[in-house]
Amino acid sequence: MAPQRMKFLFEQLRRIWPYFAPLRIGFITAALATVVVAASEPLVPWLLQQMLDRGFRDTGLSLWWVPVMLIGVFALRGCATFTAQYALAWTALRGTEALRGDLFRRLLDAHPKLYADRPSSSLINTVAYEVQTGAQLLSMSTLDLIRDVLTLVALTSYLLWLNWQLTLFVTVLLPAVALVMRVLSKRLHRLTLASQQSMDKMGYVVEENVLAWRTVRMHGAQADQAARFDRESLMLRRLALKSTAAAATMTPITQILAAMALSAVVVTALWQARGGSGTVGGFIGFVTAMLMLVAPIKRLSEIVVPITRGLASLDRALDLIHVAPREIEGSYQCDRAAGAISLTGVGVSYRSDHASALSDVTIDIPAGQVVALVGPSGAGKTTLINLLPRFVDVTSGTVSVDGHDVRDWQVAALRRQFALVSQDVVLFNDSVAANVALGDQVDPGRVRDALRAANLLDVIEALPEGLDSLVGHNGQQLSGGQRQRLAIARAIYKDAPILILDEATSALDSESERLVQDALDRLMRGRTAIVIAHRLSTIERADRVVVLEGGRVVEQGTHAQLLANGGLFARLHALQFQT
Repeated sequence: MAPQRMKFLFEQLRRIWPYFAPLRIGFITAALATVVVAASEPLVPWLLQQMLDRGFRDTGLSLWWVPVMLIGVFALRGCATFTAQYALAWTALRGTEALRGDLFRRLLDAHPKLYADRPSSSLINTVAYEVQTGAQLLSMSTLDLIRDVLTLVALTSYLLWLNWQLTLFVTVLLPAVALVMRVLSKRLHRLTLASQQSMDKMGYVVEENVLAWRTVRMHGAQADQAARFDRESLMLRRLALKSTAAAATMTPITQILAAMALSAVVVTALWQARGGSGTVGGFIGFVTAMLMLVAPIKRLSEIVVPITRGLASLDRALDLIHVAPREIEGSYQCDRAAGAISLTGVGVSYRSDHASALSDVTIDIPAGQVVALVGPSGAGKTTLINLLPRFVDVTSGTVSVDGHDVRDWQVAALRRQFALVSQDVVLFNDSVAANVALGDQVDPGRVRDALRAANLLDVIEALPEGLDSLVGHNGQQLSGGQRQRLAIARAIYKDAPILILDEATSALDSESERLVQDALDRLMRGRTAIVIAHRLSTIERADRVVVLEGGRVVEQGTHAQLLANGGLFARLHALQFQT
């Protein structure tokens, strides 16, 4: 293996070692068993030599000692092989479990930028598949590497003891195989990384179509999407074939080199026999041991394939743990904020070559005030509310809660102050009670009160398992209005001092909307609330309406004042009611 590849291997092993260090007893057991397997390799040709040189002319030799020893050797090798494989598999699986758990927890506290930069299919593939595949390939390949290296040492030592002249021909194999491995391993590593990227792209196409299956069918886009998938699948197939070709090339080259060495050994042995040196048993033992060398040399020539694939898989996972940015947070925290919010000169730019999402926005929201955000699509309303719990960070200016910059807050403490109900409801495939009490202990009484306030208790109690009923994948067992009311119940249960309502009643019928709006009105008393509403009739009772356009605040005032001003709000209001 090339020096740079070995250096890369040891660097990766060093990075993952902390996950396997507590399980070193498994490595030690596997290593000791592997030593037994490798040390027993020369016994087979030695027994053949003894049988041929002594068994056919020594009539006093026991008839049974050779077969008994052969059975004993292979029984010992079988037990040692099982022990090594089981011990290493136990170690690899336990270490992989710890690595995967650390990786998943890393996703839970990673900077939100990670989710914008990498598609979810890539993250899922890394956590669910690449860690497992990489660790298993690397661990089993390490076992093979140790076993085959020790086997080569044991067999080569036996060959040197038996006939050092013939052994010189065998040693020619090693540098030749190393050269082949060096050339092909570089190409294989590049192809493996390209295959992983292609797999991510194909997974992303599948993810998009699984999430948007209704839209695809409604627009008859199956053929176009199938063509997208076929293009990515074709690229993946081509890369896989190139990887297979690079890996398969090693085997015939190794076999040709072995055949050349064997031919040279046969010629030399016949020449020595004519000179009167050597025995039939010694020659057969030497050839047998030499042929036994071919298998570990062949495996060593091929071991770069699983090692390269394992390293490439683990490399992405370890980079996600060690390189992906964490959320930068401060140290300030409190149990319950008063709820005063201030935005001063806030600007947000997602990309330098795009227009700013927000520019010079200044808003002061006293504790307990209800503020509605209004404006056309793309005005910056969603970006503004994402600033508060720090799902987005400001490019310029400051955002503060209770006079403390949100960047100075401890992130977990800051987000405890907010309850969010979005128009994009996210539910987990768990019980109704667990979804309502998300992140908190389930209190059945509080859960029922929250569901009752959200006008959903009667529906839930009518289900066969009541509060323990599973909601299905993203709440598929519930209707759209029921899912949104369940999200409202979750916000009611959290009882946070600041509410963020993003079209919280958009999926409700008129009767349910009235009941839920009454519950929200009661919930908002004494709390700060930021409401995004496209239906302007729902914000008539807001203390203040902030109108955004092009990322800037263009109007502020009460509902009545803005109508009287005749500005953008009045035009939007007139257009909506005219429609």
